[in-house]
Amino acid sequence: MAYDLYVITDQEIARGVPHAEIARRVVRGGADAVQLRGKDLSSRELLASACEIREITKEAGVFFIVNDRIDVAIASGADGVHLGQDDLPVRDAKRIAPPGFIIGASVGCVEAAVAAESSGAGYLALSPTFPTTSKNDAGPGHGLGVLHTICSSVTIPVVAIGGITARNVPEVIAAGAEGVAVISAVVGQEDITSAARYMKAVIRNAKTRRDQARVR
Repeated sequence: MAYDLYVITDQEIARGVPHAEIARRVVRGGADAVQLRGKDLSSRELLASACEIREITKEAGVFFIVNDRIDVAIASGADGVHLGQDDLPVRDAKRIAPPGFIIGASVGCVEAAVAAESSGAGYLALSPTFPTTSKNDAGPGHGLGVLHTICSSVTIPVVAIGGITARNVPEVIAAGAEGVAVISAVVGQEDITSAARYMKAVIRNAKTRRDQARVR
């Protein structure tokens, strides 16, 4: 799974653009993964949106993840689920997940990251990396130091989420992140597709500079 640009849908931040349309626009902009975050939807509505997004992402070869709801993820044929720190534990999710199903986990410290990896998580998200207004209960940012330590302590990919902007992407990638998960920086922009395309270019440039620095 590619983690460079991981976009999370949010209809409110997108000023009413439906989840499936957000997905369609960010896929056009080069998103590597799309996460459906539909806390505003009923279970039926969430499944309907998930099935729409599954078709969009499948055709484009983009990974599709459902936030929180492993039942909806499995029913829609999504590639995986992302679990928050108060959601179903990774170890229990593994018991009901089909073969090849990806389980991502939000973590806030090294100990939680190591535990999530040992429980079977396929990737981790440091949440929040910086202070953010996209999630009311996110809490203070953990910072680049924690991000670097987590990236150095696990063998699975780590993405940074929370307060991510084009300006801080280079330092996030330099700290060891495999990619960034964004909401406002892409979904909250007037032209969602162009915002995704620009963010993808920034990430790629940052990765190129990091790889060149490692060779020296």
